[in-house]
Amino acid sequence: MAESWGKTEHGIPKWMVLLTVIVGTFLGRLDQTIVNLALPKIISDFSISVSAAGWIATAYILANAIFVPIWGKLGDTIGRKKVYIWGFAIFIVGSVLAGLAWNLPSMIAFRIIQAIAGSADYPTAMAILAVTFKEGKERSQALGIWSSSFAAASVFGPLIGGPLIDNFGWRSVFLVNLPVGLIGLGMALTYIHESVIPNAKAKFDWWGAITLGGALAALVLVLDQGVDWGWVSFNSILSYLIILGFGIAFYFIEKKHPEPIVDLKFFKNSIFVGALVNNFIVFMGMMGSIFLIPIYAQTFMGYDATQAGFLFVPMAVALMIAAPIGGNLIGKFEPRYVIAFSTLVAAVGLYFFSWLDPRSGAWAIMIPLSIMAFGLGFGMAQRTGVIAAAVDPHEIGIASSVLALVRNISGAFGIAIFATILNSFTESNVLSITRQSLLHLTDPTQYKEAIALISLKAQIEAYGEIFLISAALLLVGAIIALFMRVEKNKMDPEVEIFVE
Repeated sequence: MAESWGKTEHGIPKWMVLLTVIVGTFLGRLDQTIVNLALPKIISDFSISVSAAGWIATAYILANAIFVPIWGKLGDTIGRKKVYIWGFAIFIVGSVLAGLAWNLPSMIAFRIIQAIAGSADYPTAMAILAVTFKEGKERSQALGIWSSSFAAASVFGPLIGGPLIDNFGWRSVFLVNLPVGLIGLGMALTYIHESVIPNAKAKFDWWGAITLGGALAALVLVLDQGVDWGWVSFNSILSYLIILGFGIAFYFIEKKHPEPIVDLKFFKNSIFVGALVNNFIVFMGMMGSIFLIPIYAQTFMGYDATQAGFLFVPMAVALMIAAPIGGNLIGKFEPRYVIAFSTLVAAVGLYFFSWLDPRSGAWAIMIPLSIMAFGLGFGMAQRTGVIAAAVDPHEIGIASSVLALVRNISGAFGIAIFATILNSFTESNVLSITRQSLLHLTDPTQYKEAIALISLKAQIEAYGEIFLISAALLLVGAIIALFMRVEKNKMDPEVEIFVE
């Protein structure tokens, strides 16, 4: 496939440009997954509580969500390479600072720097690829392979992070970004050329950025903390009001601004909206259920963290195999059929998890994960390519930032909602099992053991119910995809853009 792509007008092999942005994307997403493994060590070193340590992740998610659309718009106006390079360089600096953090406030501050810089990657990388791979089919293939690096990073995070932490301490998960980041930065400087948008205006929509940032910050915060706060607590209700207030203000600002940070006309495009809805459902169902797998493996099946991480290796392999296969189908079938089929396959994988049992072997996790990943990877090129084909070339940066927002927020939605449902189902199952149980015990110790077994059975049944819901959710996503009437030739537009 790489040979058929040829070279850019600057004589650079196109696959080197793809590899360059994959390195940057993989590094940024890898950092997110590895840091979660390091939290127990950080908690011990800083002498902080688990809830306090949670803000290390929350601060990162908040800053990342806020700045994705800002970087996307800046890339479309001042140049993608400039934004990409600056984001990459600041991310490296933030990583080193995080590795040298001395207490919780310093760690949170440095993680915010990392998040702000890391959020520049997605919208600019997608736009760089769209400029480099101008022909529709090869562009969709490249975007699909690049998108699969997101899931691959989430799989390799535990595999790489565990040995680093065990052998070199938690600071190594940040400091390792320095040598790898410098290699990626050197590749970006060498292989990426600046793209210039014809008639681009430098008038930046600051008020739009501020109101969107406020709404997103409140949304991500309540999704992250809602389970602990309570969904109708004062903090949650205040967050809802902030979301509503800033959201309304953002809408009216964007309607009037000549260069809006998010052009609302995108949402009049049925293809664009359909692709966003499918992405939202797929990532909500996937993230909302997959985050439970390591917990289930360690809590009920007796695996340690490293062993649980190895369960995800076949998932990475399936994803990398499926992505190019799906990319080769571009132009042969309507995108909606490929996307619908891939979503259906992923739903089947999640459905198999509903049979999971504490006595199950490792294959009971690895096979469903592989099926789900194959389905996800199979439709990744089409799912991402539809977004690129649905908008004008000079708007790909901001369109991709909207896609990134949808994927991030849908993942947060999935985790928050499924965690709430899990707790609710567990409580309901405890009551149901208790009503159906008859205990003839007088020994207090045996009685406590019986209650513990009831609670254990209730939790296991709740996990099965969660996986059924996630499978049903993806089935809905597959049906919705069938209504995305994107003709085959729409995935093969001629992209006209000027480059230096």
